[in-house]
Formats: sequence, C-alpha cells, structure tokens
Amino acid sequence: MSPPAPHSPAHDEEGAPRGAWARAWPHLLLLPFTALTLVPALWVVKMALRPAQSFDLSLSPLPEAWSLSNFEAVVGAPLFWRQAFNSVWVSALTTLVGVLFSATAAYALSRYRFPARRAALGALLVTQMFPGTLMMIPLYYLVDALGLLNEVAGLVLVYSATAVPFCVWNLKGYFDTLPREIEESALMDGAGPVALFWRVVLPLSRPALAVTALFSFMTAWNEYILAATFMSDERAYTFPVRLQQYVGEFSAEWGYFAAGALLVSAPVMALFFALQRQLVGGLTAGGVKG
Repeated sequence: MSPPAPHSPAHDEEGAPRGAWARAWPHLLLLPFTALTLVPALWVVKMALRPAQSFDLSLSPLPEAWSLSNFEAVVGAPLFWRQAFNSVWVSALTTLVGVLFSATAAYALSRYRFPARRAALGALLVTQMFPGTLMMIPLYYLVDALGLLNEVAGLVLVYSATAVPFCVWNLKGYFDTLPREIEESALMDGAGPVALFWRVVLPLSRPALAVTALFSFMTAWNEYILAATFMSDERAYTFPVRLQQYVGEFSAEWGYFAAGALLVSAPVMALFFALQRQLVGGLTAGGVKG
C-alpha cells in the first residue's frame, strides 16, 4: 500500500486563513449582541459615577463628570453595615441550610426506592409552579405565628423552603450520574452509610454542590418582596430593601440607587468568577439524567 501523499504548501497556506475565518465569524456575529447586552450595565455604571441624582437619558457610555460621591454616600449611610451584615448572614445561612437539606434529600431520592418516592419528586416540582407573591400571605402568617418577623431566622426559613425544591432536583440528576460501583467499593472497604455519603459522594459532587450553593445564595441575596414584607424595622433590612428606599413615590436618588446596585451585584459576580469551572460541570452533568 502506497503512503499517503504529503500536503502541498499551497493547500496549507489556503487552509489556514479559511480555518481562522471559520473560527472568527461566530464571534464577529455575536459582537453586536454582546454590545447590546452591556449597554444597560454600562448605563448603571455611568449613573453611579455621576455626582448628580437625576435620571440620565444620554447615549454616551461615559459620564460628563467623574465622582465617587454616590458610593461614599451609600457606604456612609446610617445602618449600611448593619444591613450589609444582614444580607451576608441571611444568604450564608440559606446556602448552608439549602445545600445540607438538598444534598441529603436528593441522595435518598436518587439511591433508595421507597413508597411515594415519585409522589415526593412530583410534589417538589409542583411547589415551583407557584410565584412568591401567591405564597406571601400564608408565609407571613406562618412567620408571624412563629414570632420570627424582623428576624434573620424567619427569612432563612422562607428562603430555604423556596430554594430546596430546585436544588433537590438539580442534585438528584447529578447523583444519578455517579457510578454505583464506587459506592459499592467503599461499602466493601468498610465504610458505613454516613461515611459513604460524606467522604465519597459529596467530594465527587463538588460541581453540582457549587451550582446548588450559588442558587441558594442568589435566592437570598437578591430577594426583595418577602424581605420587604417581613421586615419593618430598618435595622433588619437587607440590601434589596435598602435599595428600594432610594426610589420613592415623589423623588428618586438615581445616583445612589445605581451605586447601591453595583455594590449588591459585586459579591454575586465574584462568586460566579470563582465557581465558573464547577458551574459548567454541575449544570451539564446534572441535566443528563433525571
């Protein structure tokens, strides 16, 4: 059998530009859409860096005058650090509770077969059909009956109940993809059910746990309606409720609002960048098998 003919230099020279163009044209096509997506974000940054409080309708992405006075006013406002602590504390506790309960429930639904298993999965899915505003009144009565109005524990309880159903479904899909042979090997080596779950299953599920943790964190960090309903004391406000105070019925401080919006968005953006590798793996693997 004769050896394959070598590629000619002319063919290689023509193929390289064609290959480069094939890789470049999708990016060029997406550039206008990316620019349109960034316009609102740049507009918020522009309003935050303007010293004025008026609503800016100009098309320029750069402010006429640069100033950090809006950020200084927001950070220096009374109770800002107390409200920042409330947001961080509520979000951290919601993440911890959401991941813990979701992981244990999802593993049981994935690995064990018991009566009403499918009914439980269906019930968790049905809870996602109701918007938060529909559940606001019964939740208010429950939180009030427990004496948890204006308390961090009340928000953590409500936010966890909201986040757990989605997180259970997401983690169950990921647990379904884990080979059972790994767990059987750990059991043969003497690991008990608790050690199997904590030392084998959870370390293998870090991508899915990152997605679950981020979703739980964002549920608590960005939520406004329930926090504004349950919290009437300014000392118990979270960041979203504080931001709403800058936009009133008769006046609006848009510069302060834009600066506060950037401050609220910064932790979530940092988490996305820190967990981006795990997020991609968790979202794709968790959706393979349900």
